[in-house]
Amino acid sequence: MTPLQFPGYQDWLRKLKDRIRNAQTRAVTAANRELVLLYWHIGREILDRQKLRGWGAKVVDQLAADLRTEFPEMRGFSARNLKYMRAFAQAWTDPEIVQTLSAQISWSHHCALLDKVKHAEERAWYAKAAASNGWSLAVLHHQIETQAHTRQGAAITNFSQTLPAPQSDLAQQLFKDPYILDFMTLAENAAERDLESGLIEHLKDFLLELGKGFAFIGRQHHLEVGGQDFYLDLLFYNTKLHCHVAIDLKMDDFKPEYAGKMQFYLAAIDAQLKSERDDPTIGLILCKTRNGIIVEYTLRDATRPIGVAEYRTLPPALAQALPSAEQLERELSRAADRSMPPQNE
Repeated sequence: MTPLQFPGYQDWLRKLKDRIRNAQTRAVTAANRELVLLYWHIGREILDRQKLRGWGAKVVDQLAADLRTEFPEMRGFSARNLKYMRAFAQAWTDPEIVQTLSAQISWSHHCALLDKVKHAEERAWYAKAAASNGWSLAVLHHQIETQAHTRQGAAITNFSQTLPAPQSDLAQQLFKDPYILDFMTLAENAAERDLESGLIEHLKDFLLELGKGFAFIGRQHHLEVGGQDFYLDLLFYNTKLHCHVAIDLKMDDFKPEYAGKMQFYLAAIDAQLKSERDDPTIGLILCKTRNGIIVEYTLRDATRPIGVAEYRTLPPALAQALPSAEQLERELSRAADRSMPPQNE
């Protein structure tokens, strides 16, 4: 008999597949959590014994040899990894934090944070962001290198005057300045359409840079107002803010008239697309450069929520000298495989 002979079979099969995938995800998450907690406890005990009993650094080499003899099938007990465990326990002193936030990301993520982020508050920020946004190891490296913690929430906006709390605070934290678009290059004589086309060509990377909750709706989105045609560069919907997000791209400095044009777009979108369940549409003007004082003055009396931020693309000369994103991903994966344990440890 074929599946078509069983009424409702396909719907039932789809639900079973979703349940199986969810169970697999929970199993992997639980295994990772136990592994991270185990490594924290081992690191904590190494620290305690070195402090209380005066054991020197050589105890790590001795412990690595003994554990590898007892557990030859596990690759996580090298002297290098035991030192990471000790540094991990030293960096995260509160066991409750380890059981919640820290266990939500992989051990490879933690080692990257220990290597690249020296300040505890910044490390906690990146750990939380990686867990919340589901960053891969390569994305985490990129976010650290581009100083994401200093860019998040830095866009100049009028959200506090045009949006109710707590939506205004959430919206402010979602918008960055500058946006790092180093996955694409632009020639000196590039036009706005070239910037738009580049973002669409690298849409996955752009969505990662925008942040969690952004869903792409379309480019050159058509709006008919008063019998005339208007076209918005990019239109998104944010599931965390429950609203549309209109993006206008500019290849030059910010000018006050850009905000007036954006207010027009926002009014049209709210009238034509916004449902009763949606919050007011938010506008983001991405400019090559912007003068903060001019932006603040412009947005001071604007009645609709608008943010203004700069963007940075990769210079063509530098792009030719750098490895591709795929090459970087492969190298990071190889490095992780050499020094980190597999998930079944």
